[in-house]
This record gives sequence, structure tokens and C-alpha cells, in this order.
Amino acid sequence: MLVLNAVAGMAQFDAVRAGMQEVLGFVDFTEGNRYDDFAAGKDKVAAYGIAALVAGAAASKVGFFKLVLSALVAAKKFLVVGVVAIAAGLRKVRRRRRAAPAA
Repeated sequence: MLVLNAVAGMAQFDAVRAGMQEVLGFVDFTEGNRYDDFAAGKDKVAAYGIAALVAGAAASKVGFFKLVLSALVAAKKFLVVGVVAIAAGLRKVRRRRRAAPAA
């Protein structure tokens, strides 16, 4: 595969377009590896399309989301423990306040 990029201002666009054929003349691919050498029945073609590539990329990210979800579940456990501890502390303070006026 060959990718060529021409960087120029719009004023030089026509000159770049005209010179592109000359630049393409410098390129020579190995016999059998050119686009024109493709044989439909003989050469292998990828069995997947763009949808499979997108699904594969999404599947690789599922691992990340699974990790984030497990972290949220773990954080939820700490949050519940914290709320229970705060409630127990408040209950203890209330008991002390009720006991203080009676003494």
C-alpha cells in the first residue's frame, strides 16, 4: 500500500495535480502484488467486513467497561458500609443526648 500526500496552497493546486502523474510514474510495485494482479478465485479475501471490525473494537472495550463496572460495585460496598457506620454513630450520639438530661 502506498499513500501520498501533497501539501501546498490552493494557488499551487493545478501545478500539484499536473505533477502527480509524474510522481506516480516513480512508483513500481512487485509483480503479483499490484491491484491489477488480483485473481478473484485464487487470492484470499478477508471474510469480515467493516461491521466485524467495529464489533471487534467494541468487544475489546467491553473489558474496560467490565473493569469500570466492577470498580463501581466495589465502591458501592464501601458506600453502604460508610452509611451504616454514620447511622450507627448518629444513633450513639442520640442515645447520649437522651441520657444526659435524665442524669
